[in-house]
Amino acid sequence: MKERLMDKIKDIEVYVIELEDIIPLDFETYISDNVKMAACERYFERIVEACVDLASLMIRYKKINIPEDDEKAFYVFSNNNIISINLAAKLREAKGMRNIIAHEYGKIDDELVFNSLKEELVRDVQELLNVIKNKI
Repeated sequence: MKERLMDKIKDIEVYVIELEDIIPLDFETYISDNVKMAACERYFERIVEACVDLASLMIRYKKINIPEDDEKAFYVFSNNNIISINLAAKLREAKGMRNIIAHEYGKIDDELVFNSLKEELVRDVQELLNVIKNKI
């Protein structure tokens, strides 16, 4: 199980590096390049899904009560003092945005996605990975 956790962490780290390599410096460049924008959105999806998978693996590893759905995995982490409630909320928001991107619920707010990619996602995911590395 520990090996599976480390493999998932490595997958996420690779996705983050690949995202950082392609994300434009500014919003205008982001929206003017449909291919790059689509690639960034896909990395957003992959990173968040991998974080949910990592959370599920960690829940099993720690033998914590498994949540009824993956939407609650980060709060299970928080309730069991693995991550802070603040980080759980941020990751839950990222999961919600991932669902909007993946399932195209309504119009996607490109500026919101870009700002999340630039300012929040990488930081929050790095925090999650650091916490989990210290707990396994």
